[in-house]
Amino acid sequence: MITSMVENYQKSNRLPIKNMFFGKKKELKNEVEDTSSKDLAIVTQMNQEFAKSLDLKETLQNSLEVIIKRINAQAANIFLIDDKSQTFQCIASKHQAYLEDFEIPITQGVMGKAAVIKKCIRVGDVRKDVREIAEFYFDLDNKTNFTTYSVLCSPLIVSGECIGVIHCLNKKTGNKLFEENDRKLLETLSGPAALAIRNAKMAKDLVEKNRMQKEIEIVGEIQKTLLSQNKKENFPIAGINIPAKVVSGDFYNFAEISDGVFGFGVADVSGKGIKSSLLMSKASSLYRCLSKTNFSAAELLNILNSEICETTSRGMFVTMLIGIYDSNKKELTLANAGHEPPLIYSKNGNFSNFEEAGPPLGIAPKFKFKETKINFSNSSMYIFTDGITEIKDAEGKMLESQGFQNYIKKYQEVPNNERLNKIIEDIIKSGRIQKDDLTIVVVDGK
Repeated sequence: MITSMVENYQKSNRLPIKNMFFGKKKELKNEVEDTSSKDLAIVTQMNQEFAKSLDLKETLQNSLEVIIKRINAQAANIFLIDDKSQTFQCIASKHQAYLEDFEIPITQGVMGKAAVIKKCIRVGDVRKDVREIAEFYFDLDNKTNFTTYSVLCSPLIVSGECIGVIHCLNKKTGNKLFEENDRKLLETLSGPAALAIRNAKMAKDLVEKNRMQKEIEIVGEIQKTLLSQNKKENFPIAGINIPAKVVSGDFYNFAEISDGVFGFGVADVSGKGIKSSLLMSKASSLYRCLSKTNFSAAELLNILNSEICETTSRGMFVTMLIGIYDSNKKELTLANAGHEPPLIYSKNGNFSNFEEAGPPLGIAPKFKFKETKINFSNSSMYIFTDGITEIKDAEGKMLESQGFQNYIKKYQEVPNNERLNKIIEDIIKSGRIQKDDLTIVVVDGK
């Protein structure tokens, strides 16, 4: 009878007991699926929020806000690797102060190890788990008035490269210790965070590049206003400048300073880029201002040389030729500071050079330049920068002075305001590659 009762009990309870165990498994499965759904929703949310913001600072703060909330951490920060100094530098932090004052070598501690192995590291208890933790954490605690109990550190990996780490400190529970599930979660969240940071950095760099490019274009436009404009009527001087890039290191200027007397100047600044263009702008502005009241070519070079020697960077210099053409006297007055010797093409078809020159401006502060007067009639003088003679063809052969002379002969009968354009166009069409500024000024003597 007892046996029968037991059998009946087992029969009556077998199904409920089985259902009870299956019920627990189902609840556990549902809980895991619910957690996974939440984490997937968070990752999706992070991606959406990061996509909206291309501001690096805002992106980083968003990253930390989401991560701290999900990990339930007391503090978190983001360190990016500075390639030049080979250090971790804190660029965002939540609830731990003064970290931006420190640079941590990329070979040290948990951050260094996470960056090397490219995996998220958990240090359960920094005072017991000595396998992962390094002494500098305690040093940082002392300097930041913070007490570290547990650490999560996940590398930020983009295209297989570690660009930094996300650092979480102390779980907001009784023992303040992170668990293995926290490590796995941070590793999951660090993926979209890394992409967001990379995209924000790229956007910031692009904005900065575009801003700089716009400023360079403005400088280029300002430079163009410093060049004299060619005149359509019968004027003895004309010029052309074709920059190799947006800005130029060459300049020229000419003007009629009295009835039948014309002043002109041509210069070439050493080097390339913004630094050279700024020096060019300074030299051209000084020349434009001084040449309106000072009609001595040598004295103008002396003043310009003194000013440039005082303020220019070491290694920078300016070659310059200044001249005055008196059409009434049929006379040229020239002073040369290290510039290319100008070519003089006479009415009989011969070329000659004016080779007398002093040093470039900006090298010898006490040097006194000299000027030379020459007879000038029925001739043309071509002043140019080395971009003309040094331009190369496809085989690497430079044009040189002789090649330039051939173009002068070819277009000598064309009015000067059109002549220089035709010379430059023909040089470029011949297949030569421009790598430097091209500048020519011609003075026609009748």
